[in-house]
Amino acid sequence: MKIRIKANSLRYRLTQSEVATLWSEGFLEERTEFSGKALIYAIVTGNEDTLSADFIEDRIVLNMPKTMIDELYHTDRVGFDDLRGPVSLLVEKDFVCKDKVEEDQSDNYPNPSIC
Repeated sequence: MKIRIKANSLRYRLTQSEVATLWSEGFLEERTEFSGKALIYAIVTGNEDTLSADFIEDRIVLNMPKTMIDELYHTDRVGFDDLRGPVSLLVEKDFVCKDKVEEDQSDNYPNPSIC
């Protein structure tokens, strides 16, 4: 799971296995370790109808409705966004990059523009 934070926007990108785990378990979490402290970012199944996010005690938690998780898992839908709150939110499938990159992309979704 990758996150990108820019000003008041937050974007999560998920591989195929991460979408499957989120669908089956309702939860994903990653950590970035710093000296003596960690930034934790997660997606959890939420009870609302829209995406929402909280930042509490060094932990960013994105709440995603089960209906959105189901659609992300079962369809070709690329992602979901919510631009109404103080932070713009986006959750999307992570596609294989067109450019050469050194990271392992074997679990990324096939890029429709190069298929």
